[in-house]
Amino acid sequence: MEINSTTIVKLIIAAAALAFSSAQAQTLTANDTGYNNGYYYSFWTDAPGTVSMTLGAGGSYSSSWSNTGNWVGGKGWSTGGRKTVNYSGTFTPSGNGYLTLYGWTTNPLVEYYIVENWGTYRPGESGTYYGTVTTDGGTYDIYRTLRVNQPSIQGNATFYQYWSVRQQKRTGGTITTGNHFDAWAYHGLNLGAHDYMVMATEGYQSSGSSNITVSEGSSSNNSGITVRARGTSGNEHIKLNVGGTTVADWYITTNNQDYVYLGSASGDINVEFDNDTSGRDVILDYIKVNGETRQAEDMQYNTAAYDGGCGNGSYSEMMQCNGVIGFGTTSDCFSGSCSQ
Repeated sequence: MEINSTTIVKLIIAAAALAFSSAQAQTLTANDTGYNNGYYYSFWTDAPGTVSMTLGAGGSYSSSWSNTGNWVGGKGWSTGGRKTVNYSGTFTPSGNGYLTLYGWTTNPLVEYYIVENWGTYRPGESGTYYGTVTTDGGTYDIYRTLRVNQPSIQGNATFYQYWSVRQQKRTGGTITTGNHFDAWAYHGLNLGAHDYMVMATEGYQSSGSSNITVSEGSSSNNSGITVRARGTSGNEHIKLNVGGTTVADWYITTNNQDYVYLGSASGDINVEFDNDTSGRDVILDYIKVNGETRQAEDMQYNTAAYDGGCGNGSYSEMMQCNGVIGFGTTSDCFSGSCSQ
């Protein structure tokens, strides 16, 4: 082949691109933490040589493991907390493995999992069962397990694990972490100061591979439905019903707070208070849908307000009885200025 100046320039450009690509992709085979392309990463294994994780662009990574012991790794944030986490990709375990939003807190020391997919073993079921939380288009079972003198971010220690395990597997979607944290707290499963949180792949005495991309979304956009509410005791439970189906539920605090559903359900909207007892009331400020705010006191349909009896009120933000406040449909536009 004749080598001229144009060919030489092309070869230099190709070599530079290859070098840049190699520099961007970092493959881990030994325990490590750090930052890569704007995201925190964590990689831990008790069987070096059986697993590797390659860090890609942005929040992406790929992993492969073969007859491993135990390993867990992923990309996310050095400090976890209330986030809207979006993720997508592939997860192909052969045996026991999890695809999970995974994190730690200190004081108390807690290891937590929001499990989206799994292999041959559904985790958490060996622990104490606390009920369910419905959010982000699915229902999750809540468990707590105890680890005694096991590895942690503070060395070998004894600590609890909190689990939200999705009833239907998926590999891609949105995780609204605060909804899980609130459900755990209602059952006395309190978190401490947040340490790291990553969208992780975990394998245990198995083989498999994954290719995952994670990012942080926003709850302030015009998609989904936001419910603004508080309780008088902090033990109140509300459900968001759309089209006759419960699409999210929350245990609410005594402070006004946004509770967010980011799915695409359509139809009639109502918010339901379903665990009334002495000392429990809900103050439902408003919902946001289609880019408009619908105030509860502007809604005529309210079976939860008390006015000489349950079900006798309307045009009120108060929910003193089990019942619902109706907010029209997802396609309504009361203000005349909506995002549709």
